[in-house]
Amino acid sequence: MTHWKLGIIGGSGLYALEGLESVRSETVETPWGAPSAPLTHGTLNGVELVFLPRHGAGHRLSPSDIPFRANIAALKMAGCTDIVSISACGSLREHLAPGHFVIVDQYVDRTDGRARSFFGAGCVAHVPMAQPVCARLAGLIGDAGEAAGVPVQRGGTYITIEGPQFSTRAESELYRHWGMDVIGMTNMPEARLAREAELPYASIAMVTDYDCWRDGEESVDVAAVLRVMRDNTVKARALLTRLTAMLAGRERAPDPVDTVLDTAIITPTTGAPLRSYVLHHPLMDATAFRGQRSQDRAQGELVRARSVCVVSQRGESLTSNSGVSPASVRRAAQRAAGLRAVV
Repeated sequence: MTHWKLGIIGGSGLYALEGLESVRSETVETPWGAPSAPLTHGTLNGVELVFLPRHGAGHRLSPSDIPFRANIAALKMAGCTDIVSISACGSLREHLAPGHFVIVDQYVDRTDGRARSFFGAGCVAHVPMAQPVCARLAGLIGDAGEAAGVPVQRGGTYITIEGPQFSTRAESELYRHWGMDVIGMTNMPEARLAREAELPYASIAMVTDYDCWRDGEESVDVAAVLRVMRDNTVKARALLTRLTAMLAGRERAPDPVDTVLDTAIITPTTGAPLRSYVLHHPLMDATAFRGQRSQDRAQGELVRARSVCVVSQRGESLTSNSGVSPASVRRAAQRAAGLRAVV
């Protein structure tokens, strides 16, 4: 039986979770560096949670400085099955007043210069993003929000801007013309990376303001955002309490995202099924082994390397990319011999 283990990424105003039991903190390092803050492990209503404040303790990281790859990798390494993202946003629609929550179902990415993939330089993958959030998880969040009395809209398009400045009025009007519903600075490339990490992802966008498009409304400023944010944080905690109560003791059925890399990696593997091999890629290291450390250590270990090698379960060297030396491949094959092939 597979149980739920939720990775919770807290946005502006949500820097800790109250009511957790069996709490412990873990400082981790990933092949992409350290995440925004130490991970907080705990349980809520018997459901395992791993909490990570996106902006770090004390909100010290601007949107452009968030280590998105390290954050997602850290949650994957912690054994999370799904990710719930929580973030503040501006509203681009009259009916989405401050205090409303939008369960996002689509994105437009207008960020610039952020690392948005785990792959490249020897291992190329093209994951599908037509449906960027997990419909099952988003539906459960919507149910929990309604049960908690939170004003929730199911579905909406979130446009991600680079920031850290807020929009000009012309930009805000343009985004409304494009059909966007809410505006924020952090859900991309987070959602893209979660998909590459085979982690079903859903986002709660908490409206704090009307951006700057609304006639007769003061343009957004930090003081106004903070006032609404305090109330939104209380609602977010109530929603998570309801969500975990719904999931407690409930088996987690497989989701298509769990195995999305089976058909996404285009780098040749000599024609054999992808999961008959171990890919020596930092993400694969996190994916395959950190979540089941005891079992995996008994079976063998992966070589940590940023280059990509592919070895068979029998330990036979098949191919080497990114300038990996034959000797390295042989050593990797020896260490990987007999390993259960899981990406």
